Amino acid sequence: MRFVLDASIAACWCFDDKDDIRADAALELLLDDAHAVAPVHWWFEVRNVLLVAVRRKRIAEPQMTAFLDRLEKAPITLTEPPRSSAVLAVAHDHRLSFYDAAYFELAKRENIALATLNAALAKAAKAEAVPLIGM
Repeated sequence: MRFVLDASIAACWCFDDKDDIRADAALELLLDDAHAVAPVHWWFEVRNVLLVAVRRKRIAEPQMTAFLDRLEKAPITLTEPPRSSAVLAVAHDHRLSFYDAAYFELAKRENIALATLNAALAKAAKAEAVPLIGM
C-alpha cells in the first residue's frame, strides 16, 4: 500500500507528548510494509519543525538527530514537483496553503490515501473523497 505522508504526522512521531490515532495508524502501515510518498518540501518541513522544537527546548538535539536517522531509513519517497497550476487550483478551491495543497494534490493525482493531522487538509480530502489514514 502507498499513501501520502505529511509533516504533521512525522512530527507527531517524534514528540513524546503527542499521541494521535491517525499518526499511529500511519506508523503501523509503514511497519507493515506500506510505502509513503511526500512532496519534496516535506523533507524541509519536518526538519524545520524539529529544529524549532530544539530551539524551544521541547526536545534535545540528540533526540532530533536520532529521530531523523530513523526517518531516513523509513520507506518514504519524495516526489518530483507537480505542475504549479494543479496545486494552485487545489489551494484556491479549498483555501489551503500552497504547501498543504501539494500534499492533497499528490494524494488525489495518485489516487492514494492521505495521512495528516491538519484539519483544513483533512476537510479538503473529505470534500473530494480522498481517503484519510486513521479516519
